[in-house]
Amino acid sequence: MRRVVITGLGTINSVGHSVEESFKAVVDGVCGIDKITLFDASEYPVQIAGEVKDFDPTTVMDKKEVKKADRFIQLGIKAALEAMIDSGFVNAENKKVDDSIADRFGLISASGIGGLSTIEKNSVVCANRGPKRISPFFIPSSLVNMLGGFISIEHNLKGPSLSHVTACAASTHALNDAVKTIKINGADKILVVGAESAICGAGVGGFASMKALSTRNDDPKTASRPFDKDRDGFVMGEGAGALVLEEYDAAVARGAKIYCEVIGFGESADANHITAPVMDGPLRAMKAALTMAEATTGEKIKIDYINTHGTSTPVGDVNESKAIVELFEGAENAPPVTSTKGQIGHCLGAAGAIEAIFAIKALNDGIIPPTINIQNQDEECTLDYVPDNARKSNLDIVMSNNFGFGGTNASVIFKKIK
Repeated sequence: MRRVVITGLGTINSVGHSVEESFKAVVDGVCGIDKITLFDASEYPVQIAGEVKDFDPTTVMDKKEVKKADRFIQLGIKAALEAMIDSGFVNAENKKVDDSIADRFGLISASGIGGLSTIEKNSVVCANRGPKRISPFFIPSSLVNMLGGFISIEHNLKGPSLSHVTACAASTHALNDAVKTIKINGADKILVVGAESAICGAGVGGFASMKALSTRNDDPKTASRPFDKDRDGFVMGEGAGALVLEEYDAAVARGAKIYCEVIGFGESADANHITAPVMDGPLRAMKAALTMAEATTGEKIKIDYINTHGTSTPVGDVNESKAIVELFEGAENAPPVTSTKGQIGHCLGAAGAIEAIFAIKALNDGIIPPTINIQNQDEECTLDYVPDNARKSNLDIVMSNNFGFGGTNASVIFKKIK
């Protein structure tokens, strides 16, 4: 069966507008969480988030097109362009792939919520000013699959065009689906893009009402504290991540820069509760990923590092930690694990793509980003979380986890090409 590799990366998030800038920031423990500026949150119980700063969408889009696209699409376009340039298929002057490969070049997009701020705004207009005042761009601006629609047009991608909406596991599912599609010869190359921008009144208010968010408004830099005993919920983030996947032999033939091979993935459902996770679901997803990785490589493999879902929620962090302990038959046998959500917040449907990029960069650069803000480690969280300071390490195989509401779970494993 065909091998699948990663040849392009792109991201924008609360600590950086590029892969290099972002990874350096998370390695250095820089935190992008601060007071909300995208709307007036002064009357909200939660007033902090990981916002993307100083982003001008006209740097990647025509000014006339900006008003047709929700912010999550704009962020996705930015990340996709970086990944496509990084892969060598396009450049800043010519953003479209050659027609000779376009039919076999697909795109799989992902978002947990899509254009929530656009939905909110137009709902208010409809209620206060009537339906005739709704923007004609409302629907195409807010649909999740329009993320892929805009980007496929931008880059002339005429292969499979799909979209995943599986909450916070969405872009990991998109990545896994891209691997499947290439392996069974449904496409030769696929751009995966996960994007989210739900920092608006409805988004923050909705998550706050279900007590999912941290209310540490007076200390935003330490509000997201995965695996810390005093964690009180996640902090919303926004951003986008993009990865170019392609068949290994074709990548080698064109002299591509290959970051890693995707050797395994696993997916599962808790089938238990819409918002409360159980250990069994994530455990089965990780086991399935390991089983596939060992079948792919034909040997017993050793995971050297895990970028966890690690959201800073009271139940979720313990649940994932215990699943990892169970997977490795004891905390002493488990690899180092970290969560980068302390730095960038939880980017919901974009989290999987962004965190996969951080895992891949850790693999390539030989450095594990830290888990920041562990001031009092939860006694039920018994793993090595690489607290506060990054750690140099010779990594060969890494895993990335993401889980979502509804009890949907996804894991993916990357291996260095030698």
